[in-house]
Amino acid sequence: MKILSIQSHVAYGHAGNSAAVFPLQRLGHDVYPVLTVTFSNHTGYGATRGPLIAPTDVAEVLRGIEERGTFPHIDAVLSGYQGAEAVGEVILDAVARVKEANPSAIYCCDPVMGDVGRGFFVREGIPEFIRDEVIPRADIITPNHFELEFLVGRSLTSQQEVVEAAEELRRRGPQVVLVTSTLTDDTPDDCIQMTCVAHAGAWVVTTPLLPMTVKGGGDVTAAIFLAHYLTDGPRLALVRTAATMHAILERTHAAGSEEMLLVAGQDAIANPGEAVEIYAIR
Repeated sequence: MKILSIQSHVAYGHAGNSAAVFPLQRLGHDVYPVLTVTFSNHTGYGATRGPLIAPTDVAEVLRGIEERGTFPHIDAVLSGYQGAEAVGEVILDAVARVKEANPSAIYCCDPVMGDVGRGFFVREGIPEFIRDEVIPRADIITPNHFELEFLVGRSLTSQQEVVEAAEELRRRGPQVVLVTSTLTDDTPDDCIQMTCVAHAGAWVVTTPLLPMTVKGGGDVTAAIFLAHYLTDGPRLALVRTAATMHAILERTHAAGSEEMLLVAGQDAIANPGEAVEIYAIR
């Protein structure tokens, strides 16, 4: 399948399209990457070099792709870090044009805003723009626990509250909500969970919590989930995404690497298996 991925780019390490494109390709999908920034490295290092790409330039790249006659053949649009509201508007315009050309195309939005312990790390106004303008237009969204709480405007301390929040967001527009990392009062000790809520059901997977923090993990998670969702639906996509991410992070932790070992862990991307605990919760 063909995926238009509109995200940031880093030369060193893995974040944005530098995290998403390789897994999508390794799973057999054609990717058209469009960059919203091009940085030397992700901002987690405290210093970075390189420019934000002007929204008009992002729009020009998208227009050029459209002029190649690709939009009727695009199966999904994936977006992540947006940088500025004007870039978000360019993304939404591209989504609308892709869907006009191919009504069966879907839009997967990773609503990158912040994280537990860090708070918001995007420009002022971006969270509200994502909540009010982007979420209603998305078919799949992949917030983390912090982002989910912001989107529904309350704290979530139980698995049931996470599911109820996801259902609330589904009523606003998205068909599928993947909560990429949850730690609630119901999460087993030394574990972390992913929750997927869709029309077909709701499921939670549990994997061991590794003592590490890596940047770009959400970008990889969203890409892998979208790739499997397109071919296998939400339940298998959840299982395979969780299995892949745990395998990659486990290998990264064992190596003591600051950056995810995506290339070294590519077998876990191509052949994820289903060796994770999954429970149906409705």
